Amino acid sequence: MTSEQQRVVVIGGGLAGLRLAARLGAGTGADTGTRVTVLGEERHAPYNRVLLAEVLAGRYAPEVTALPDPGPVLRRGVRAVRIDRTDRTVHCDDGSAERYDALVLATGSNAVLPPLRGLFEPRGRELPDGVHAFRTMDDCLALSAAVAVRSGVRAVVIGGGLLGVSAARALAERGAQVVLAQQGERLMERQLDADASALLHAHLTALGIEIHTRCRVRGLTTTRGPAGGRRVDGAEFADGYRLDAEVVVLACGVRPRTGLALAAGLAVRTGIVVDDRLRTSDPLVHAIGDCAEHAGRVYGLAGPALDQADALARQLSGATAPGYTGTRALTRLTLTTPAASTATGTGTSGTATATATSDTATLDLAAFGETTALPGDDVVRLADATRRTYRKVVVRGDRLVGGVLLGELSTVGALARSWQDAETLTDLSHLLTDDGGS
Repeated sequence: MTSEQQRVVVIGGGLAGLRLAARLGAGTGADTGTRVTVLGEERHAPYNRVLLAEVLAGRYAPEVTALPDPGPVLRRGVRAVRIDRTDRTVHCDDGSAERYDALVLATGSNAVLPPLRGLFEPRGRELPDGVHAFRTMDDCLALSAAVAVRSGVRAVVIGGGLLGVSAARALAERGAQVVLAQQGERLMERQLDADASALLHAHLTALGIEIHTRCRVRGLTTTRGPAGGRRVDGAEFADGYRLDAEVVVLACGVRPRTGLALAAGLAVRTGIVVDDRLRTSDPLVHAIGDCAEHAGRVYGLAGPALDQADALARQLSGATAPGYTGTRALTRLTLTTPAASTATGTGTSGTATATATSDTATLDLAAFGETTALPGDDVVRLADATRRTYRKVVVRGDRLVGGVLLGELSTVGALARSWQDAETLTDLSHLLTDDGGS
């Protein structure tokens, strides 16, 4: 290593961290003037988290989700345990230490474990057998093994957001008897309005999924095995109703991983606070991806993580470039028939795509921006009960600020471009109809 080389240490071997390493030339063999080291806590080969639902559904093998391997710059199975900002050193759980000129926190997020009665024993942090988060490849493989035992395993999914819906349909495709419990009044309430959510509810019901909204799970019941371990056998609702359960999936959202940053004395609110140059309160330390909070917002989506990695790579490379100003991300979900084509998933536009099977017609869904109108906004809806399609857009002044589309997405490309570019609307009817392009 020459004295001129910049040492960049990235904590986190997920989508954001590996994208940054690639943009800095790691693994190419080229002399870029930057020496990159990525610390990846998971021992698995790098994978695309967006596609975990496809692995759970049995549609994809785990290796299909693989991200490009950056080679020896990625230290797999190594966890950073402490940051010494004075010495510019990251200390790891294997006793090693990595010195840095620039440090990047791409630590991602953890699944939220709700305060359920019976989830943990006093002073314990071990989940009962049969209870799973749905965040990592290990989570996914453990769930797959649990439902592979036999057809008809009774599964309760707690949480009716995008993650819970994706997990529920994947389990149903594997032959499980699925109950989806959502505390809010409708499914995917962060992305969908009431009409769109009702259509999604009907489609999931047609898949055989039993759905309970406005329903809070109060606790879990467990039994003791011969070796003394606990196994889940039921879920109790706040109204006293109890469901038998052999598998429980906790899909209650995610929380940014900020522990290292807090211990190092960096500014943290919901996430690790960064400016437009993606710098934390220490200018030598940056944060990107699910752990980062920019302009008061934590995205938790693939598209913004990639945008942030690209923007930071330009900054660290010394390029004259504008700072990161935010990302407008699209959420997308696809539920298809048994004989339909395979699903796709990508993070390049902030899109999370999942696929389910049923005896019903395909249901495509996309949501972007502000789907709930404010006073003074104009709302345009087009619904076709025969074709089971629904389109709604929210217009503020002469700008498109959000929309929801179900059943037919031929116009989503044109609408998303108009929204992302904040274009002045001249012909909204053209964008809403099939000839608006895709």
